[in-house]
Amino acid sequence: MWHQRFSACLREEGFFPCKAEPDIWMRPLPDGSSYEYVGVYVDDLAMAMKDPKAFVVKLINVYKFKLKGTGPLTFHLGCDFGRDEHGVLYMSPKKYIERMVDTYERIYGEKPKTNVTSPLEKGDHPECDTTDLLDPEGVTQYQSLVGQLQWAISLGRLDIATAIMSMSSFRSAPRVGHLHRVKRICGYLVKMKHACIRFRTGMPD
Repeated sequence: MWHQRFSACLREEGFFPCKAEPDIWMRPLPDGSSYEYVGVYVDDLAMAMKDPKAFVVKLINVYKFKLKGTGPLTFHLGCDFGRDEHGVLYMSPKKYIERMVDTYERIYGEKPKTNVTSPLEKGDHPECDTTDLLDPEGVTQYQSLVGQLQWAISLGRLDIATAIMSMSSFRSAPRVGHLHRVKRICGYLVKMKHACIRFRTGMPD
């Protein structure tokens, strides 16, 4: 009900859903130079527009939505947002990785090993692994860990995308060696947890 009401509000304000992601709404600026965006995830909103404060006031006073926690975007869906000393916008899933590690430690009783410099070893062929199959509990844990790592990719950790794509293909029947590889990826993320994506708005050279 809330989602339908909010969608109607956005349409009335000239927004339309993105074809690639229907929960991302967009509308062109009056001069046609760019677009404004509203991202909707359940009842969490993220806005990128010329005057977001004015739009929030309109949502509250005109459309009677009850909004809380409004202001500059600092944390959304497990990802930190901010600006560096040069004013460049960045996004970082550091806090998400830290929570993921807490879960890892509860399950396996140890911290991820961080003595690695890449998600997987160079030239590795996990499809050739012949170690024992995991038991049903191990399979569930493997699937959960892969799922958490996939969300880390969605939050900007594209450096593990190829490795997780490979390891996710073994989710139905993972082996002990496959689990060791996924644990290695976790260790790599912990070691590189400060990595982030930066968005420079200037034109490239």
